[in-house]
Amino acid sequence: MKSAIKLFVETAISNSFYITRLDNAALDTVAPNLLSYHRILLVEHGSGKLTVDDNTLEVVGQKMFLLAKGQVYTFHQPSIVTGYVLSFGDCFWEKAPGSASNCKAVLFNNAVANQSLQLTNSELSEFSFLFRTLFDEFVKTHYTNQMDALAAYLKIIMIKAANINITEEATFDSQDYVLYRKFLDLLSSQYKTRHEVSDYAKMLAITARRLSDLCKRCCNRTAKVIINGQLVAEAKRSLQFSSSPVKEIAYLLNFKSPEQFSHFFKKNTNFSPAMYRDHFVKIGA
Repeated sequence: MKSAIKLFVETAISNSFYITRLDNAALDTVAPNLLSYHRILLVEHGSGKLTVDDNTLEVVGQKMFLLAKGQVYTFHQPSIVTGYVLSFGDCFWEKAPGSASNCKAVLFNNAVANQSLQLTNSELSEFSFLFRTLFDEFVKTHYTNQMDALAAYLKIIMIKAANINITEEATFDSQDYVLYRKFLDLLSSQYKTRHEVSDYAKMLAITARRLSDLCKRCCNRTAKVIINGQLVAEAKRSLQFSSSPVKEIAYLLNFKSPEQFSHFFKKNTNFSPAMYRDHFVKIGA
């Protein structure tokens, strides 16, 4: 079996929260990085390329990149950025007031669809102010309830980002949109073991058809396409960055057999699992 590509796993950060300022910083990565936390990169000015899983994005100014925990990213040389990098964990997000709870699901539980946000001049100005305020608060001498204050600032940033991402939210029926966000939240924790739309519809106490219809309205994709996207992304990461046999990956993702997994993967990527792994190992070599 071919060796897996070397992968750097993000180390633990204090209080599950960190923000830093970048000034013409080179963000080249020696090896692909596996995220242990959610990450927001605000690019005020920049140039270069960023690959998240197997999706390559242009790093340019006036953009916000949203990377979810568990994704793998690589900056390509040369990638130079002025802006901010913010990382936070689920346990830190729990400090944010409950009224903002759905913003995280909208932005990070469907990460592939939300990988980057293009910002207008006024939006960039507003986000730069918010990130600068959050950064200034973060570097202050520690005081009682400082983490709660940081979480409140993060809440504002997430609400603003969600509003940019979902420009047509007002056109959606409010109840349908609440169910859509609950579906994304369930999917983020259940996708390895639950593959069918009916599984999630049952947990939401609605029909499978209604779940697919509301997903189509809210993000222009069916529930099945969203579920399969999560599975394919996890399968690709496992094939690229682990040396686990295809059989083991199939069972970890709750497929009944390696043959069923291979059929699913090829249908969604046009590659067999073995071909996909071989392709990326050659690139890594």
